[in-house]
Amino acid sequence: MNTIRVIPCLDVADGRVVKGVNFINLRDAGDPVELARAYVGQGADELVFLDVTATSEGRETTYEMVKKTAVNVTIPFTVGGGVRSVEDAQKMIASGANKVGVSSAAVANPELIHEIATAIGKESLVIAIDVKRNEITQSGYSVVTHGGKKDTGKDAIEWVKEVQDKGAGEILLTSLDSDGTQSGFDRLLLKKVTSTVKIPVIASGGAGELRHFVEAVESGASAVLAASVFHNGTFNVAEVKKALVDSGFEVL
Repeated sequence: MNTIRVIPCLDVADGRVVKGVNFINLRDAGDPVELARAYVGQGADELVFLDVTATSEGRETTYEMVKKTAVNVTIPFTVGGGVRSVEDAQKMIASGANKVGVSSAAVANPELIHEIATAIGKESLVIAIDVKRNEITQSGYSVVTHGGKKDTGKDAIEWVKEVQDKGAGEILLTSLDSDGTQSGFDRLLLKKVTSTVKIPVIASGGAGELRHFVEAVESGASAVLAASVFHNGTFNVAEVKKALVDSGFEVL
């Protein structure tokens, strides 16, 4: 049985966390390094930082944030948003990130996946895939980009196959239909994707109750990711891990 990872996600703009956080005893609730340290204390296995603005003006701020996080945090972390080239990925790794997340740029240029995997190692490359239901596609799901604004019409299952074949080490799979609803992960989507690829799949989008994390793992996820339910204190990382262990899964 694979060991399941629990991963808090921090949305960052210009070096600041942009979703509300209700943690107590934080000097600055908008400081991503402070929050990262708090999640380490809760037992998080990894962290994901998503630069939600991904503007060229803010890029240097992001690199500075990565450097500070690397100094202060002892667990692996992924940084995504705005990575459009091999050079971007290499600079992110050089700044201290353990993994780099790539999304829209990979859809626009699939060969970039192989190029980045070759440059930094496939174990350091996470391809983030945002998906919406679309009855026109064979699988019933299509890939969307630009924060859900652009439906590419690309079949999600065909895309995950290609992503794996081109050298991705991991997939961060977000159901935009479920994201923010707190009604549970899209289990059908997870089953379709995890039965198609052999690389790890991180489930994202829809967590609202502890049982939702268990359901995601039962559907094939190797890791579970959430933001709001951790930020607002609905439950913490340790409680998610306990729910998984109580259901017979192994956690770190």
